[in-house]
Amino acid sequence: MTTQAYAPGEGPTKSVSVSVHQGTIEAVRARVGRRGISGYVEAAIQRQIERDNLAELIAANEELHGPLTDEEIRDAEEKMFGPTDKGAGSRAEAAA
Repeated sequence: MTTQAYAPGEGPTKSVSVSVHQGTIEAVRARVGRRGISGYVEAAIQRQIERDNLAELIAANEELHGPLTDEEIRDAEEKMFGPTDKGAGSRAEAAA
């Protein structure tokens, strides 16, 4: 018997039983109703898998190159999101 491997979010759906706190169930139902729970849980699981994969990638990179410095993190944030000092412009402008 061969089993086909599927990526997260692919393949046929399959029912499984999980235990979830009552308060969590009520919060999900309040957001998506009774019929939207499966899709909500599927999306949450996929996001968690993505986060786990990213954490593993970061750990492997840090093992090879060491952890990022605070300055490297700030530089990356500025490249992605713009200046991180609210109202002060970039660090270079603030230092001038």
